[in-house]
Amino acid sequence: MGIEIIEENCTGCGMCVGACPFGAITMVSGKARIGDACTLCGACVKACRFDAIHFERPEVKDVDPSLHSGVWIFAETRQGELARSALELSGKAAELASALDEKVSAVLIGSGVGDLAATLGEHGVDRVFLADTGEITHYDTDLYSSVITGLARKHRPSVILYPASHIGRDLAPRVAAALGIGLTADCTSLSIDEKRQLVQTRPAFGGNIMADIITPYHRPQMATVRPNVFRPLPPEPGRGTEVVDVPVRAAPSSLRMKVLEVVRTSQEGHADITEVDVIVSGGGGMRSAENFRILEELAEVLGGAVGASRVAVDSGWRPRSDQVGQTGKTVSPKLYIACGISGKVQHQVGMKGSECIVAINKDPEAPIFKIADMGIVGDLFEIVPALTREFREALKGQ
Repeated sequence: MGIEIIEENCTGCGMCVGACPFGAITMVSGKARIGDACTLCGACVKACRFDAIHFERPEVKDVDPSLHSGVWIFAETRQGELARSALELSGKAAELASALDEKVSAVLIGSGVGDLAATLGEHGVDRVFLADTGEITHYDTDLYSSVITGLARKHRPSVILYPASHIGRDLAPRVAAALGIGLTADCTSLSIDEKRQLVQTRPAFGGNIMADIITPYHRPQMATVRPNVFRPLPPEPGRGTEVVDVPVRAAPSSLRMKVLEVVRTSQEGHADITEVDVIVSGGGGMRSAENFRILEELAEVLGGAVGASRVAVDSGWRPRSDQVGQTGKTVSPKLYIACGISGKVQHQVGMKGSECIVAINKDPEAPIFKIADMGIVGDLFEIVPALTREFREALKGQ
């Protein structure tokens, strides 16, 4: 088990040298040599075009959980800033680590992101593995997965959590495959059971049930977590964190993928429902796209945004970006007003973390009332305009 250079195939091209994120490969007499810094991440194998590297992954066997320790998160960054998901995962990781009596670590990868380690420390992270990618300023699947794979093999964490973002959903499976372990995707709840195992809860069978998944035989236990499910811990200014520098020596020329252009799309005047404090959401009871105007008026008065159920989106009444639920976005605003939404489990998955839920529905048996903090049974076309008038009048003098 391991990795070796097949000298008769090696041409001395040096592609593997640039591909190794840990600087473990050097050229000696025109042939590649692998040094002690190798973590068996496999990045060099992908880079070699001449079948000159033989790599046999270690056999995956049942592991002794006592040999693994620590709850890790992948701290995603965007445009040089921490994504909100990084702070959400930090808080949850701190809770899980407390139950295990272990430490929290974050893997922070990017160009010039070292200053963000202090913020992670203030939000519950005890140690930050900082991998500065230098000239490589954009996310790269091969590079990021190689760094995390190598760190995981060396330090043997018990748990690794990723955001269920576009990057997290791309990265986590790569690491899982490299380590030969499983992965639970799109978790909405995490806890530690009496056997010190991570209980990973996610919707299953189209959202009709919530499945609890455990990984008793392999480590690390890995999961992606839906955004806006957990709340960040209140910052603790001055709370320190240990920073461990992880040398990254990959050159831009060694990457298989190159970012040519970044195009950001936005809808003028259309707020992102994941970033607002108030959401007024409509479902099948709205009957048409035109009727959403009354929800827009209420949302405008409250300084919020309009959301929608899958029925409303599939009917063409609202854009897909407004959809809340299992197949849409997960939101956790301070106030969520559900108008004409029955509230089946698929929708609840996306909004049950809201601080205050108000349901407006003419059906008193609608499932949404079971999770609502306040329910109004009646005609939404009378109730919503009345609420808009009352809130507008109350806020007029402020």
